[in-house]
Amino acid sequence: METTPRSTRLSVLIPFAVVTLIWGSTWLVIKDQLAVVPPSWSVCYRFAVAGVAMLAWAALRRDRLMLDMRGFLFAAALGLAQFVFNFNFVYRAEQHITSGVVAVVYALLLIPNAVLARIFLGQKMGRQLLIGSAVAMAGVALLFVHEARLSPVGPHEALIGIGLALFGVLSASIANVMQATGTAKLYPMSTMLGWAMLIGAGFDALFAFATVGAPVIETRGFYLLGLAYLGVIGSAITFSIYFQLIRTIGPAKAAYTSVLIPVIAMLLSTVFEGYRWSLLAGAGAVLVMAGLVLALKARRPNR
Repeated sequence: METTPRSTRLSVLIPFAVVTLIWGSTWLVIKDQLAVVPPSWSVCYRFAVAGVAMLAWAALRRDRLMLDMRGFLFAAALGLAQFVFNFNFVYRAEQHITSGVVAVVYALLLIPNAVLARIFLGQKMGRQLLIGSAVAMAGVALLFVHEARLSPVGPHEALIGIGLALFGVLSASIANVMQATGTAKLYPMSTMLGWAMLIGAGFDALFAFATVGAPVIETRGFYLLGLAYLGVIGSAITFSIYFQLIRTIGPAKAAYTSVLIPVIAMLLSTVFEGYRWSLLAGAGAVLVMAGLVLALKARRPNR
């Protein structure tokens, strides 16, 4: 019998921290990617780089590189949800609202992850996990109020940006729950992710060409370095770690990375963008951390 929840073990906490720290930094990089290149093409380039890196890693691991028809169909569905819809919504949301607000909206990923996991995987949320979620969401609400007060855009632009981000959250949640299904576990993680990213990049290219025209590339050094960072570190490495977390502790608990990411994003913004904290933001960060501790210590209830 387990004496401590699996989610409090170092084998979970270390990758949890790695994913949170890396994804907490990507919001700043994404913002820089929007200067010249249309969002759809930036998303396409990112996942083309990520897919190649992921399959190269699969080859080094000597995982099988091909999928059967069922595997390719699953990879296509995963790619559409995670690497087409989700990220096109994210990049477009950042054209309307600040990266901090988008990061805060993505903290809500916990809710659809828990609901969809209950519906499709039969995973229940215990009392302690529910309490932790409520505490964390209260913290997210305070962070959101703080960000809304600082937002330089009007209410119309803010609503458009938040709406786009919410659609992205739902798309990401669908992909998260897909990774916890039996079908996903039939194939090597690196191979499945590599093909999902490449198929997603292909759909991204078709969408970009249809909506904004021929490819546009920016040769500025920071753009290219940012693209490499987002593709290899912010996608290939982190998604493989994150999806393994989903398989280990379930979509609801894994989604707590998205609850903590806004705090990390704001800390980095303090250093690089002169972000100014307030009592609201500080209280929100404390509540998010408290909710995280409560949720990760929760034992998984019987089905």
